Formats: sequence, C-alpha cells, structure tokens
Amino acid sequence: MTGFPWAHVAITGASSGLGRALAVASARPGATLHLAARDAARLEETAAACRAAGATVATTLLDVRDAAACAAWVAGMERLDLLIANAGISGGTGGAAEPEAQVRAVFDTNVTGVLNTALPALARMAAQAPGADGLRGRVAVVASVVGFVAAPSAPAYSASKAAIQRWAEATDGTRRAQGIRLHAICPGFIRTPMTAPNRFPMPFLISPEEAARRTLAGIAAGRRRVAFPRRAYLLFRLLGALPQGLLARASRTVPAKDISAA
Repeated sequence: MTGFPWAHVAITGASSGLGRALAVASARPGATLHLAARDAARLEETAAACRAAGATVATTLLDVRDAAACAAWVAGMERLDLLIANAGISGGTGGAAEPEAQVRAVFDTNVTGVLNTALPALARMAAQAPGADGLRGRVAVVASVVGFVAAPSAPAYSASKAAIQRWAEATDGTRRAQGIRLHAICPGFIRTPMTAPNRFPMPFLISPEEAARRTLAGIAAGRRRVAFPRRAYLLFRLLGALPQGLLARASRTVPAKDISAA
C-alpha cells in the first residue's frame, strides 16, 4: 500500500470487518489515520495494529447519526486527503414485514450517517490545497452490489446502499471542478461479523483484506464506481434487471435475511 499518495485518511466503522481491514491496509510510516467507531475496545485493537505498521493514529468514539459530532470530528483534523464513509448496519425481513424501527435505523445510519461525515469532509477539502495526487481530497462511500437490486428480503438495506451509491457517483460529476473526487464502493459479500449470521448462500464471498485491497486500488485508479468481485457485480446487475414479481418469487426459495439492524 506504500504507493498510495494519501497521508491523511479518515475511516468510519473502523473497529471491525472492512473498516478495520481498510485501516490496516492504509497504515504505513508517515500516514496519519483518523479512525472512528462505536466500540472502544475493538477500535483500540485496530489502532494498535496500525501503529505497529508505523502510522500515527487518532481514535474517536463516534456515532455517525450524530451530525454535530461528525462535523466536530472532521473539523479537528489538520488535513484530510481521503475519507472512507464505511460505517453501516444491516437488517432483513426474517421472512415477514421489515419492522418500522429497523427501516428507520438503517436509513439513519447508512444514508444520513454517510452524509453526516461526507458533507463536512467535502467542505473541508474544498478549502485546502491540493495534495500529492493533485487533488484537494477524495470521499469514498461504502455501498454494496445489493444496491443494484430491490431486494425483497432486505428492503431498507438495499435501498440505502442504492441511495449513497447514486449520490456519490452523481456528486463526483460536479465536485471534480473543485479538485475533489467521490467514489462509490460496491463490494459483494465479505466475510465479516455483519454477514456471519446470514442463512442464505453468499456467492463469491471474499475476505475483508481482499476487499480492502480492491477498494484502495480502485480509488487510486480514479474509478468512480469500484465494484467487486466482478462476478458478484454482474450477478446483481442481472438480478436487478429481472421483473420485480419474478425476483420476489425467486427470493422465496432461499432463507430470508434475518432482522438485525446491526
């Protein structure tokens, strides 16, 4: 990862799964990492691994639903070259109707929570000088290939991921003139605590470390949409093109995603 030009990186949801893997992959001598999450013990474990790799690390307990706290977190950084808005929660229907509280929780975290960190970051980047890569900064939001499907077993999750993916890709078109890039990260299934409870088949499952490598490589390559593995991306694009009635019938043949919102 030493070829990446970002010296100041901020990552939300950095205590486990993809967030932890992204933090460790970004850690190197000369790098300053701002890591945020809700679990203090696991966040410190991530920070220790990054410090062992030579990075300077600042940790913050942060709930991305708190707009004021997110703005203060970004304002406290000396510089910000790359923000990865990774924090998110998941939840399904459990084979019944999705609970109202879960729907609200998923959107509050996966959409509003992303904006609570991304918007202050964009404002901060617009006011700073270009960095080593010639840009004022980059914002990457972690969406999902599931966002390409109106998934009957996970309505709020699939919709929330679709929303932030579209927002990032559309906003990139206007922010480029300011020297800022946005990237929509659309991974397939990753072997994490979030996916561990899933009772349905997860095709093309990859490790967090591989997902982090592909994420950072895609950002470095300047791709607006970083979708992987390719087979999972193509599968979900195909599923998204099916008539909704057919998709709903097909979804009933596999176990539904559990109600969890976590």
